[in-house]
Amino acid sequence: MTETRLEVDQEALELAAKYFGTTTPADTINAALREVAARSRRAKAFAELVEIGKTGQFDELLVKRRPR
Repeated sequence: MTETRLEVDQEALELAAKYFGTTTPADTINAALREVAARSRRAKAFAELVEIGKTGQFDELLVKRRPR
């Protein structure tokens, strides 16, 4: 791990700590960074699914799910 010195918005840090349930600034910042990275991956995956859906590849699944 790398040690970095930086100024942090204390109010934002406190709010983030409450949100993540963390007790140290380092844990809070790391949790926030991991969350942002995960959200970014999910957004990219969702965008890819939307593009696949536009091709009609999911149409067969929709037909199978319709009640008869």
